[in-house]
Amino acid sequence: MSAAKLKVTTSSKPNSRIAVEVEVPADRCKNSYDEALSKLSRSISIPGFRKGKVPKAVVIQQLGVKRIQASALESLLQKVWTETLDQEGIEPLCEPELEDGFETILENFNPEKILILKLETDITPIPTLKKSSGLTAEVETLSFEPKKVDELIEQSRAQLATKVPVSDRAAKKGDIALVSFKGNFSDDGSEIEGGSADSIEIELEEGRMIPGFIEGVIGMNINDEKTLKCEFPKEYHQEDAKGRKAEFKVSLEDLKIKELPELNDDFAKQASDKENMTDLRADLEKRLKEDNDRKQEKNRQDSLLDALVKELEVELPKSLIDQEVRVIVEQTAQNFAQQGIDVKSMFTPELVKSLMESSKGEAEKKLRQKLALNALAKSEKIEVSQKEINSKLKEVQADIKLSKEKNIDEDRLKEAINDDLLQEKLFAWLEENNTIVEKAPEKNQEKSSKKKTTKTNKEKKSSKTPKS
Repeated sequence: MSAAKLKVTTSSKPNSRIAVEVEVPADRCKNSYDEALSKLSRSISIPGFRKGKVPKAVVIQQLGVKRIQASALESLLQKVWTETLDQEGIEPLCEPELEDGFETILENFNPEKILILKLETDITPIPTLKKSSGLTAEVETLSFEPKKVDELIEQSRAQLATKVPVSDRAAKKGDIALVSFKGNFSDDGSEIEGGSADSIEIELEEGRMIPGFIEGVIGMNINDEKTLKCEFPKEYHQEDAKGRKAEFKVSLEDLKIKELPELNDDFAKQASDKENMTDLRADLEKRLKEDNDRKQEKNRQDSLLDALVKELEVELPKSLIDQEVRVIVEQTAQNFAQQGIDVKSMFTPELVKSLMESSKGEAEKKLRQKLALNALAKSEKIEVSQKEINSKLKEVQADIKLSKEKNIDEDRLKEAINDDLLQEKLFAWLEENNTIVEKAPEKNQEKSSKKKTTKTNKEKKSSKTPKS
């Protein structure tokens, strides 16, 4: 015979939270107490009694009533909450919180009487859009800058430069200095962790070291020794060094300059797979233009999404925000690890706490964007067919085969493909049904404040071009 339905009352709370009041019948409380007592009597070991044969009265005497009630209450809470979720169709995002706290409930718990439980939990928010079409999004126009080709070529020249020793002058900006140094904090004289090195090359360019270091080395001659007074930035990654003054005893051991290669066909072959400078420039220009187009498209999508989010009505539960914050912090740690930084020593509890606090704004923004797109997909019935997924899957699998990648989780791959294709469809719909206003970059607005309006595709189809 199935147990009778629980008497449950629910009420909505702010931030996508629900309050649940459950009335647990006295017989359920009594049964839970008896079960706990029986279980403890089977597991407890008491001298003079065989295990599993300890009388219940002895168990109560040895453990005390409260210990048994606590065990009974823990089991009862778990069972009742699971049953309540199933009965009411509630899908929680986190573990429930007891309004009065476990200790208070235990203090008033009487297995012979009805138990009233008051719990709260976060639930999945239901996002709605006030409107999704007829919106106006403003985006800054990105124009291709030919000078970037020269900048990339100069970067390659610097990478392929020959290091030539210099001995007849003092160090200058742009030189490569071979130095040894040892650092101590000025306030207490303690040694700086990671603040010492022997015979390392440092390029004398601004931003390579903490403020005061490069500036101090400039002007030194080979074999000179000097004490540099520096100050760590307030936002320095090493917690105990933030904003502190320091002194570095530095010796300049050698000095070199970069001798840049000539810009000729030999350089083109060395710097790339091109045969001459003409082809190299053409290839760089093509890549930069493609990159510019991708950025422009991303800007258009971002501006449309910003406009859509403004129409979003949703309450964000704390558990979802916390989850997104953790994802952001984990990604930050992964990015540092990929750069060869020792994440374990860098990510102190204090830094993690600071990062989590500072990431809340970004987390909320990302959540609103996701929920806005989800609401759009639902309201406009935009979805990806299995045929589309299978077609894209074949393309991706062919690329994977060529790259010889192994251990690919096909289910996760299909999920990623579905997400990508759905996002493409959603942005295509937004482009079709909304207006993008293109504006000149900030630096050019004084010269020209004209704006170019991009009509929706629907408007384009319906408009007629007048004859000249």
